[in-house]
Amino acid sequence: MKYSVIQSSAEGCRNQTHIPPPVSYSKSCLSATTKTYKYLRRLLLFNQMDFEFALWQMVYLFIAPQKLYRNFNYRKQTKSQFARDDPAFLVLLIVCLCVTSLGFGWVLGLNLWQSISFVFYVVFVDCIFAGLVVATFLWLVTNRYLRSSNLEPDIEWAYAFDVHLNAFFPPLILLHFIQLFFYNWLISQTWLISRFLGNTFWLLALGYYVYITFLGYNCIPHLRNTRLLLMPLPIIFLLYLLTLIIGWNVTVSFMDFYKYRVY
Repeated sequence: MKYSVIQSSAEGCRNQTHIPPPVSYSKSCLSATTKTYKYLRRLLLFNQMDFEFALWQMVYLFIAPQKLYRNFNYRKQTKSQFARDDPAFLVLLIVCLCVTSLGFGWVLGLNLWQSISFVFYVVFVDCIFAGLVVATFLWLVTNRYLRSSNLEPDIEWAYAFDVHLNAFFPPLILLHFIQLFFYNWLISQTWLISRFLGNTFWLLALGYYVYITFLGYNCIPHLRNTRLLLMPLPIIFLLYLLTLIIGWNVTVSFMDFYKYRVY
């Protein structure tokens, strides 16, 4: 009932937005242009976004990501698309990026202008630009090599980007929030425990990203051999062991890179 009320309210508010409809728009049209148009219109209607449901998704990305992707399958059955039609998750993710990045800038000792520059780098380069690259690559690979038959429908590019956003959130919290509480007094030191803790944060973050990405494509029935998407995991673990052996503190190196990027 909640979603029907939201949908009807959104229809009633159409005249309040200023994005003109595409030429191909119609109520029965499910083209990529129409889906994009409807998504962009909802970006202007904060009161029509389901932030409570988006928060639920963020929590379950940590504790039970499989349940989140069951909802994507349900959306495919009811709305004929896997991708989100509500931008609330994207909006909350950007808010989290901005807030945690400001905290990150404080830990790095950045001034106001450098902190603002750092926020823009994180949002538009680390999240959105990197997401465009990764989503496009996996979209091409899955459609070309992992579909069980050419007769099966293509994977939506918007869904591939949704998978990236899902996979990006746990590393964001681990590296841009939790890790900050340990950096100055422990991780930044030259001790073995410092390297172990800092590099373990990166191991968990990259592992989360790969695993949630795998779940995103594994839940699509007509994709096969999706376990190939887990291949980076052993490589990441071997690199993790190598960094501990050679005494490389990955977190300190990335902190130095972040500072260099905004100076």
